[in-house]
Amino acid sequence: MSNARSDRDAVRAQEIAAEQQYLTVLYDKLDTLRQETTQRLKDTLRDSGGPPQARTERDISTRMYTDKLTQLSAVEHGMCFGRLDLDSGETFHVGRLGLFDEDNEYEPLLLDWRAPAARPFYLATAAARDGVRRRRHLRTSWRKVLDYEDEVLDLDAAEQGSDLGLAGEATLLARLDARRTGQMQDIVATIQGEQDRIIRAGMNGVLVVQGGPGTGKTAVALHRAAYLLYTFREQLSKRGVLVVGPNETFLRYIGQVLPSLGETGVLLSTVGGLYPGITATGVESARAAEIKGRESMVEVLTAAVRDREQVPADHVEVVFDREPLRIDRKTAAQARTRARRARKPHNLARRIFRNEMFSALTLQVADRLGRDLLDRRDLDEINVELRADPAVDRALDELWPEITPQQLLDELFSSPERLITATGKHLDDEEREELQRAAGTPWTPADVALLDELAELLGEDDAQARAERERQEREELAYAQGVLHIMEQDEEIADEERLRVSDVLDAELLAERFRSRSDLTAAERAADDRTWTFGHVIVDEAQELSPMAWRVLMRRCPSRSMTLVGDVAQTGALAGANSWHDVLHPYVQDRWKMVELTVNYRTPAEIMDVAAGVLSEMDTELEAPTSVRTSGHQPWSRRVDDLATALPEAVADELREVADGRLAVLLPPQVLADLGPQLAEALPEATLGTSPDDLDAPVALLTVEQAKGLEFDAVLLVEPAAIAEESERGLNDLYVALTRATQRLGVLHTTELPEVLRGI
Repeated sequence: MSNARSDRDAVRAQEIAAEQQYLTVLYDKLDTLRQETTQRLKDTLRDSGGPPQARTERDISTRMYTDKLTQLSAVEHGMCFGRLDLDSGETFHVGRLGLFDEDNEYEPLLLDWRAPAARPFYLATAAARDGVRRRRHLRTSWRKVLDYEDEVLDLDAAEQGSDLGLAGEATLLARLDARRTGQMQDIVATIQGEQDRIIRAGMNGVLVVQGGPGTGKTAVALHRAAYLLYTFREQLSKRGVLVVGPNETFLRYIGQVLPSLGETGVLLSTVGGLYPGITATGVESARAAEIKGRESMVEVLTAAVRDREQVPADHVEVVFDREPLRIDRKTAAQARTRARRARKPHNLARRIFRNEMFSALTLQVADRLGRDLLDRRDLDEINVELRADPAVDRALDELWPEITPQQLLDELFSSPERLITATGKHLDDEEREELQRAAGTPWTPADVALLDELAELLGEDDAQARAERERQEREELAYAQGVLHIMEQDEEIADEERLRVSDVLDAELLAERFRSRSDLTAAERAADDRTWTFGHVIVDEAQELSPMAWRVLMRRCPSRSMTLVGDVAQTGALAGANSWHDVLHPYVQDRWKMVELTVNYRTPAEIMDVAAGVLSEMDTELEAPTSVRTSGHQPWSRRVDDLATALPEAVADELREVADGRLAVLLPPQVLADLGPQLAEALPEATLGTSPDDLDAPVALLTVEQAKGLEFDAVLLVEPAAIAEESERGLNDLYVALTRATQRLGVLHTTELPEVLRGI
């Protein structure tokens, strides 16, 4: 037996040596590409000056080479992670990007994981081999091969072990058992069949990915973004891809996944980050956020805008040319009606209102002077003088002001009178009180959706800006024509057969190239443009979005090419979704598709059994996902008298159990507010979890809302009864809290446990 084992070890060592030799070839190729790209970038930067066309081309080249270097650096770790041995005798290695041998008719050295030829690495099974004889999963550490796992697929399916049909089971479980860090890792080496089918689904239409905790929804969404950019590069590179997350901490957590897959041109944002120039740092009650998220707020905001379109109670007098002018109610009402009938946004319709009023006031002045004695030129001069008069301008501005979304919303929430007028039957006195606040209060995330709606209702009168832009374009066109003329003068005109500059480049095209910001990606341009529309939008934790937030996102994606991932059983926001149908029907009716993820890769079975009990008490037909593994650690609970004393001791115990891992202490918001500073002082390795960088700490003190979408090696759940009772969706929050751990779960409480946890 020892000889047989020795032979197997020798064969394994030879295989590892062969894989190491091939991996060295791949990294040599990567280094060569990096050196060549670096040299091209240096040459491009060294070539300064030149005509506008040359400068534009240099900017484009600089961006291209910089992006290429970023990609080559990002994919270095774990660049090659698998191999396919086919029945035909061919062998292909699979990795994070495609590498080719230019000296051998561009034979593939490494298949990009997104290429169609690489798909069997994720989908081939013993029952449907797709020509694959053996699939090999490589375990590497940077440039060194550590080990491998082989799956021989032409054997009987019963010999493959897992009844869940896991591909690369040993590699997958080793990955799942690894300690967590402050950043999410990609799953490109361990994508499972049900995940791969979602990742590679078509781009058109709305795809909803419903999945319980730990099913890899976020990872699937991010890998789908990388796949779509690879497959539909031409369409998406122009409009970009938007990935929306629930908060900045979450975005920081997932921030390295797409770069590690070779994609750096995706815009990551919260809904609150989609309004350029606004930083939503304000805090408000869950009730206030829920009210602001209601769809009825569209009517409230519409009423608030119309409230700024006034007519005098009787009349207003204003002095013009040392004589009084009368702005009466009837004339103003007629002008307002004509402006509103145009169905333009407030600030654009304002121009119509003012034109009507200036025309009426012109006739009033003309009647004073004797209209019969005046011709059209005289009337035009009076009109111009009226428009230039500050007093007249102020009087009309009082009736129909030009106003920004920020100004209107701030004045609405800080004025009880305006709030009553705008809300009418939509809100009661208690709800209006929730919205009232002092002028200048920092914006909250829920405010951003209202600001975006107001931007649509108000519009922007950009006539002056447009005129200035047209003037600049005329100057640039004239400049480009001059450049072309000079370039042609320098040519050998005598050679009539020679291709001239004007044959391949006209002045308008040259001016456009000169004008464009070629040094910015689509994502960078989109971040500064509220009206930008994306080629595809991916929303994580989509169940948390309010109806008003959905209006923001639908404006950003009129093509309705979207991927929405979430779990309605984990909805914590009061304005969040109860069903996907309710969310999507107003926008696409029934033209959307839902797929489900059913396997839990994060939460061990011991913890999932507890969470499933909570799920069964919720008003949902969803079933708990099936866990792929056990941890060997049973969840525990302990009743204590004093949290301030007991919690530091419990934290110290758990940290010893998860050495080098990460521990989350999940508390009700009020408990965190009361004990947070004291606990942070008693736990020097802990942070209060209020900023994205806190995820790197060994211990994070968080609310359930802050922990949503994150995962930790261990979780200490504090006062679960308070979490369950603090809102209408308390059980949903409890379900989320229980499913953040990958290894261990403990519960500390000073009061009775909720009924659903008493079996712990």
